[in-house]
Amino acid sequence: MPAEADLFNPRHYAAVRRPLLDAETLPAWCYTSPAFYRREVERIFMKVWNFVGSVHQIPNSGDYFTLTFVGVPLVILRDASGTIRAFANSCRHRGSELLSGSGSCKLIVCPYHSWTYELDGALRGAPEMDKTHDFDKSKHGLVPIKVDTWGGFLFINFDAASAPLQHYLGDLTAKLAPYNLDDMVCTRRRVYDMACNWKLFVENAKESYHISTVHRATIDKYASAKSAGYWVEEPKGEYVITFAQHEGSMALLKDAPGFPTIESLQGRREANGTYAPLVYPSTYLGCTIDCIWYLEMHPLGPDRTRMIHGALFPRSRLARADFDDIAKNYYQRWDLTLEEDIVASERQQKGVDSPFCPAGRFSHREPLVHEIDKWTLDRVLDPA
Repeated sequence: MPAEADLFNPRHYAAVRRPLLDAETLPAWCYTSPAFYRREVERIFMKVWNFVGSVHQIPNSGDYFTLTFVGVPLVILRDASGTIRAFANSCRHRGSELLSGSGSCKLIVCPYHSWTYELDGALRGAPEMDKTHDFDKSKHGLVPIKVDTWGGFLFINFDAASAPLQHYLGDLTAKLAPYNLDDMVCTRRRVYDMACNWKLFVENAKESYHISTVHRATIDKYASAKSAGYWVEEPKGEYVITFAQHEGSMALLKDAPGFPTIESLQGRREANGTYAPLVYPSTYLGCTIDCIWYLEMHPLGPDRTRMIHGALFPRSRLARADFDDIAKNYYQRWDLTLEEDIVASERQQKGVDSPFCPAGRFSHREPLVHEIDKWTLDRVLDPA
């Protein structure tokens, strides 16, 4: 590995930028180096729109949940008017964490010195600060973080000067409009802490090369890379996307009973396959004929990632008496295949940790891994 002072010199990565079938994979240190990870946080995650949950987590005024994203403690809530807001989860007095977990409140009260904030972030009360010179409550509200929504998904952006979320997503919102995302309900969230770099799991999600090996007992039985007709579509936004043409639902194991095709997809190509976009840098959606699932990835370090899996179904399906029984079939499929992917990604992390792991070569089934790697380099490297 180059010395840290030279780590971001573009010459070390020139082979990655060759055409796919001539290119080399990212050097192993891109998945292990603390310095490379810090640069990703600084130049990617602190600058882009990051997926952090669902509006279904805060349905009512006063509802909130907290998280720490790339080291930044956050609180996301719905204020008294119903507006969704995000704030740094740090008191403006001496920085104490204000809220933890999730719940509902009418005011935010610091557990350290009882500074009190309205749900819009304004400082309401600051005990015994009347003797402090030139203290102005209006200048000591909570620090806001940009937040926006799309189709029930919550995104935050730490860069106050960033372009709007809609601009970042480009034409993806129109491409996925037939799925009626706003009518989807998140029925289950599961959290996984993985011993792997965030890019390893993202790359795994966007290639079909591993399906015949890693998923030989599950997905490969009904949607193998050779039979499913995977292809890549040209994006107009900060994402990459594939469509896989296949029979049945991609979210069920072979012959498992499921729900009917989403009504708005009837007569469309989408009723015969699965769209799978990856919104840069780390948001994966699986949009198949009867449901949607997502992977929300939170980098925790160069070799650790928290992944949240969400299950979404049309609202009308929840009214069915047999919803719970049928939904179990989907959960079983996701639980099995996610475990397969986690095992594969953690094994890969162990391999790239070796000092004797040179760069590899790409298969023709890995075009989006190549695109993801180049997108990352475009943002973390120094100018040529």
